[in-house]
Amino acid sequence: MKFIPNASLKTDILHKMNCTSIDKLFSDIPKEILIKKLQFENGRSQQDTEQKLQRIAAKNSTGYPFTSFLGGGIKQHYIPAVVTSILRRAEFFTAYTPYQSEASQGFLQAMFEYQSMIADLMQMDVANCSLYDGATALGEAALMCTRIKRKQEFLVPTNISWEKQSILKNYTKGANITLTEIPYNQETGMIDADAYFEKMHDSVSGLYIENPNYFGIFEEQIKKIVTTAHDHGVLVVMGIHPLALGIMKSPGELGADIAIGEGRCLGNAIDFGGSSLGLFACKQQFLRQIPGRIIGATTDKKGKQAYCMTMQTREQHIRRGKATSNICTNEGLCALAATVYLSWLGGNGLQKLSETNFQRGQDLTRIITEIDGFSQRFTGTHFNECVMQTTHEVQALNKELLSQRIQGGLVLNPFYPDLRQSLLFGVTELHSVEDIQRLASVLKEAFHV
Repeated sequence: MKFIPNASLKTDILHKMNCTSIDKLFSDIPKEILIKKLQFENGRSQQDTEQKLQRIAAKNSTGYPFTSFLGGGIKQHYIPAVVTSILRRAEFFTAYTPYQSEASQGFLQAMFEYQSMIADLMQMDVANCSLYDGATALGEAALMCTRIKRKQEFLVPTNISWEKQSILKNYTKGANITLTEIPYNQETGMIDADAYFEKMHDSVSGLYIENPNYFGIFEEQIKKIVTTAHDHGVLVVMGIHPLALGIMKSPGELGADIAIGEGRCLGNAIDFGGSSLGLFACKQQFLRQIPGRIIGATTDKKGKQAYCMTMQTREQHIRRGKATSNICTNEGLCALAATVYLSWLGGNGLQKLSETNFQRGQDLTRIITEIDGFSQRFTGTHFNECVMQTTHEVQALNKELLSQRIQGGLVLNPFYPDLRQSLLFGVTELHSVEDIQRLASVLKEAFHV
């Protein structure tokens, strides 16, 4: 079909529609609401457009000239060149995950390997080939508990991120699920286990607990909470930090029924907060209730190994009433990055990386608390994030840090009103002890400590 030039084609189409002009084609639109002219500039050449975009882009600052200590979310991690190299191959490089009829054997195998790695990492029986992000994974887990137990109450701790709280509320609202919040201990920063025990009654389908939690603190009573939950017929959803699994027990070891996590740190860049990666795994007995898709290994009619979509119980493929989720696709490219990254890292590499992140967290706490006016807010053992309390005005503090090309901690008061003058700092393997000392030096100079 001819599109360029298309003047004659337009004329032919209008003639066949008995229209003398484009205006006649839209004559059914009331004149009072017609827009005479869009408020657009006149067209530019490609060269002019590129130059204008370059001028606009020059006003921005990338994250790399800055040293970021921002906690509470996505942080910069080292991404080896092999991840980018494989990810950008033409066979894989697409933002869209293909369906069965379009999926190549190579991509299906990559997703199969991803599932295998995540299941092994979590020490769970089965994992799907990813969800949108960690927050939507929590929403899907709450719905899954409700389907399995046919009960409408779900317990959730308050020491999780406000984004997860918001998304979870949106997920459960239409399903008429009651969310019961469990407070955290003001001294340790860990969940109040006794409050969990008090709320475990007949209407509860499941509970959620994070390790480490939003404040970066390892929960010490998980095993007791899991045992008590199972005694009451309550399912346990456990959220984890993938890079902490090298030094702590996995969800499977701790007895979780469903394990979820945010996989952005597994070989995926920050990318302006763009696409992320939701990790999701569960016990074998709940396989039929898992959201999203599962890739399986089989053989073709010639006996050769092949891969196919084994389960995809979503609303596009079966009756809506029988679907486990409305997840339309999975983060295929991000899952591939995680697969390559974990292959490169290996088990010993994961342990060393976990130890490095943990040690950097301890270095941060030690160096910052040596400054007058700063103290550690909670007593619990933390991973690579830590809540610091200060006698200084936190907004002014962060503004001064930015002037020195340092991004300070996350101000917690807007999300946790009881945590006034508190900042959530975060570090990774990319931070050196010298970086942390520079942060401390700027803080001392700024406030003449």
